[in-house]
Amino acid sequence: MTQPRRTNSVQSERAVLVGVLLDTPLDPEHPLNELGGLAETAGAQVVAELTQRRERPDQTTYLGSGKVAELAMLVEHHDADVVIFDNDLSPAQTRNLESELKTKVLDRSEVILDIFAARARTYEARLAVELAQLEYSLPRLKRMWTHLSRLKMGIGMRGPGEKQLEVDRRLVEKRIHDLKDDLATIHGRREREVAARHEHLTVSLVGYTNAGKSTLLNRLTGADVLAEDKLFATLDTRTRRWKLPGWGPVLLSDTVGFIRDLPHRLIASFKATLEETRQADLLLHVADASSPLVDAQIAAVRDVLAELEVDEKATLLVLNKIDALPDHATRSSLISRYPHAVCLSARSGDGLAALERATTACLSRGFRDLDIHADPGNGRLLAWLNAHGEVLSRHFVEDRVTIHCRIPAALVGRIPPDEAVIVPHESPASRLSQSEPAPRDEPAPQKRPAPRDAAP
Repeated sequence: MTQPRRTNSVQSERAVLVGVLLDTPLDPEHPLNELGGLAETAGAQVVAELTQRRERPDQTTYLGSGKVAELAMLVEHHDADVVIFDNDLSPAQTRNLESELKTKVLDRSEVILDIFAARARTYEARLAVELAQLEYSLPRLKRMWTHLSRLKMGIGMRGPGEKQLEVDRRLVEKRIHDLKDDLATIHGRREREVAARHEHLTVSLVGYTNAGKSTLLNRLTGADVLAEDKLFATLDTRTRRWKLPGWGPVLLSDTVGFIRDLPHRLIASFKATLEETRQADLLLHVADASSPLVDAQIAAVRDVLAELEVDEKATLLVLNKIDALPDHATRSSLISRYPHAVCLSARSGDGLAALERATTACLSRGFRDLDIHADPGNGRLLAWLNAHGEVLSRHFVEDRVTIHCRIPAALVGRIPPDEAVIVPHESPASRLSQSEPAPRDEPAPQKRPAPRDAAP
């Protein structure tokens, strides 16, 4: 099937931004700042802004009738090509607004989908974006899919008197079904790939878009991943080896950034891409400490993690861009709200040692470093250790071997005895693990439920 034309593109268009302020946490001074970043990332030029505070949106046009008239004058005055709402509009509201304003109207979800479509590079990401676009556009066929009238279904596929809109709907539904099948196959393959890495622990970077995850990945692993000061610069998961001092190599993954009101269709479509997050042993939640909305952004990420059903996973909060805070008082206030977070600057490298120590401590809590003294010919013991843990070194003395290994704490009692002597290994990692207090929940801002974030 021919790929649908992206009729919602805002590339090089003059845009008027509109926001209806309900109960969504926004910057009180610049409520449309994030929407402006989305519009500019999509390639639009912002020429004007309009906001209205309401208890509930108008069912017909979302805005009140007076604000619609004011918006129409703004559009005419600035010769705007598109009006972008910081809210999700229904198909009927979009049609009514376009009729009143005589110009194209997009909502927040459409702009995010447009950015994802432009940034998708891999086959998997392109399929995921196309699926999300089609599912979003299905109830809007009357406005967005008239171009499908050029396509034919073939002999015997069109019933007598069937309207073209119904044919278009069947075309889209068939394509959605095919895309879901393709993505299910990719998801199964990704699950097997991630599960096959059981010999290494995995750490996944998650966080709000443009929080600095890719920059942190580059700094920790020496990778050369694209890191731009733009929203959604990274869509595809990238995994690199991270040599963690006092522990050894772990796999560090960078994932797609989250955002407030991220369309649910995108979360579902990118399920395979986010498999690294679902399978990770530890999540590093990277937040932009310099953002005035850092509390709301942290809360938004928690909401997405809950939707992915990984909010119970061990999580370490990382406050990045700490060097960009305006003064010491702001930093002290932030640290007081998140006393267990690690503060750092991925750009300058300050605080990376503290992150390494905290990560080692979090990973060590579920494992035990042991020295096992046994007979060198004890093949059963060696096979069990290789299958259930990680053998770090072997030291031979006369007719005995000392095996330094790392074993999940729950399996220590199952080590085959066979005259083996098991003692704790005195290493920096084990000492750090023993000296650290038990994990505590991280306090949540703005009266939200506290997550199960691990304290460093």
